[in-house]
Amino acid sequence: MQGIIIKSIGGLYTVEASEGVYECKARGVFRKRSISPVCGDRVSFSLESDGCGVIETIGERSSLLIRPPLANLDILVFVASSCEPAPNLLLLDKFIAIAVFKHIEPVVVFTKIDKQDPSEYADIYRRAGIRAVTVDNVTGKGSEEVRELIAGKLSAFTGNTGVGKSSLMQNIFPDRDFATGEISRKLGRGRHTTRHIELFKLPEGGYVADTPGFSSFETNQYDIIFKDQLADCFTEFGEFTSGCRFADCSHTSEKGCAVIEAVEKGLIPGTRHESYKTMYEEAKLLKEWEHKK
Repeated sequence: MQGIIIKSIGGLYTVEASEGVYECKARGVFRKRSISPVCGDRVSFSLESDGCGVIETIGERSSLLIRPPLANLDILVFVASSCEPAPNLLLLDKFIAIAVFKHIEPVVVFTKIDKQDPSEYADIYRRAGIRAVTVDNVTGKGSEEVRELIAGKLSAFTGNTGVGKSSLMQNIFPDRDFATGEISRKLGRGRHTTRHIELFKLPEGGYVADTPGFSSFETNQYDIIFKDQLADCFTEFGEFTSGCRFADCSHTSEKGCAVIEAVEKGLIPGTRHESYKTMYEEAKLLKEWEHKK
């Protein structure tokens, strides 16, 4: 039978197929090949006499995230708050670059619009060609727009602790109980409330995954983007790079750089370019031979 892994805990995989939902284990051959099935994997499986399933093959993956382990994502939704905590744009831009690098569409959602207007932040990403939505988790305003964006897709939600990700999920799935942690004013952050990754099916079709919150980020934990690949991960640069004076332009400080000129003219958001320059300096320290898989 064919199905999709919708839950993974301790070597047991819940697979949803047209015939029903089955608890499965994976063949030992995957471990020998250093391959682990993950949520989002399209798999074929067989049933043993006791009714337990055994995963036989894993389909080709269109994308793969190691942390959190998810395969075949169409959309990665980055949840950030307009305040408490204030958005970390460099952190957000690092994650967006990883999504683009892995051929996953990034979507940015700004919460807590009842406390502070996030229009300035949302405009940055809309100008960069990235879909951005503002939501009020108290009233639910904006959550329907998010739901329409992810309908029929395989999506994941991620966001820094305390930004209201679980509350947003609760508004999208009102019939489910998502544990929400109150923000600690002393620490300025929330408690982890999500313990495992699970895909939830949308009535409109598609699945969405809730993922453990994160409070720190190192790009190299998710993937390696070398300096000559980085500009392609800032898609708004694309229409300008061919106009640079030098073919090997780094788009950081060169005279005759069309990207820098576009930033100066307001055609590319300045914060995005600042993030790019920071990431470029970090990428310069990477040595390709040290990171070959």
